[in-house]
Amino acid sequence: MKTRMGIMLAVVGAFLLAIGSYKFLQIKAAIAQGAAWRPPPEAVTTIVAHDETWPSTLTPIGSVAAVHGVMVSADLPGMVERIAFDSGHPVRAGALLVRLDTRQERAQLAANEAQRDLAKINYARYDELQKQGVISKADYDKAIADQKQTEANVGEIRAAIDRKTIRAPFSGVLGIRQANLGQYLAAGSPIVPLQSLNPIYVNFSVPQQVIGQVKVGDNVRLTTENLAGHKFAGRVNAMDSIVDQATRNIQVQATLANPEGKLRPGMFVQVEVGVGASRSVFALPASAISYAPFGDSVFIVSDLKGPDGKSYRGVRQQFVKVEGARGDQVGVVSGINPGDEVVTSGVFKLRNGAAVAVNNKIQPENNPAPKPEDN
Repeated sequence: MKTRMGIMLAVVGAFLLAIGSYKFLQIKAAIAQGAAWRPPPEAVTTIVAHDETWPSTLTPIGSVAAVHGVMVSADLPGMVERIAFDSGHPVRAGALLVRLDTRQERAQLAANEAQRDLAKINYARYDELQKQGVISKADYDKAIADQKQTEANVGEIRAAIDRKTIRAPFSGVLGIRQANLGQYLAAGSPIVPLQSLNPIYVNFSVPQQVIGQVKVGDNVRLTTENLAGHKFAGRVNAMDSIVDQATRNIQVQATLANPEGKLRPGMFVQVEVGVGASRSVFALPASAISYAPFGDSVFIVSDLKGPDGKSYRGVRQQFVKVEGARGDQVGVVSGINPGDEVVTSGVFKLRNGAAVAVNNKIQPENNPAPKPEDN
């Protein structure tokens, strides 16, 4: 009995050992197969990096401002009697814009002119009498003072009438009318904005570190997304006398020609101003840069070795320093070398060591001056 039980246990043990060994070999083979497996290569496009010379520039954001810009307003209170302009139209300096009711002033002017005429007659009479020695010097002096006083009164009323006749202080383009016919305007009430658009200013700030490299007379270029394909050129005409303590920037003002009036006060624009000698950069398409909070990077294609020792075409991630942009291009100043094959599209699906298949039949745009500019 014991012998039979022993034989049965030995047979069961051998069976379990055989099953365990078989499963162990299966798992070991699966692990080896998984370690040797690589995902299929990702399709990418590439470009061979070569250095170019770019001018050293700053590209601050600027704000357009009128050389002359005011809100035309009422100088004296009164009722709007006439509106002589249309909203949005250009006007010449001195053109009539609004006339306020001056009936009361005109009546006062007539009364004062009558008093002036009487004072002139009295002065002529007193002058003749004074020559004859009939009147005293005091009466003669009073006649002179009365004449001057009435002349001043007439001039005061005429000035009030002129101040109620509101004219354009300079040539420019009117905005939207803010006063209506028959409306009572208090002193200082707005009537219409007036802006001189040609030439026009653009104000921008540069860091204090480059103050010595920006000077009056330097050329600037200006672009805006609102006017794709349009470029404006101008010159620096003034720099502020102080540095902003909050930002450590200095305000710079440039003047630009704006004959068609495309630039309007208040617009945000991209300014490009030179700040020194040219620099060497690697011009890459913007799609080649992988931006991240911990640093910008590119993927460089090279021959790599897998876990099985076999060579394959793969990528390695390389951190780079980016400075400036021009059209479709981004300037890389460090991190890559001439001749490096850089991935230009498909970077979002890559990781360090990933296998790739290069297909350059269709390349991303890499034009320094695309048309339109924001394509």
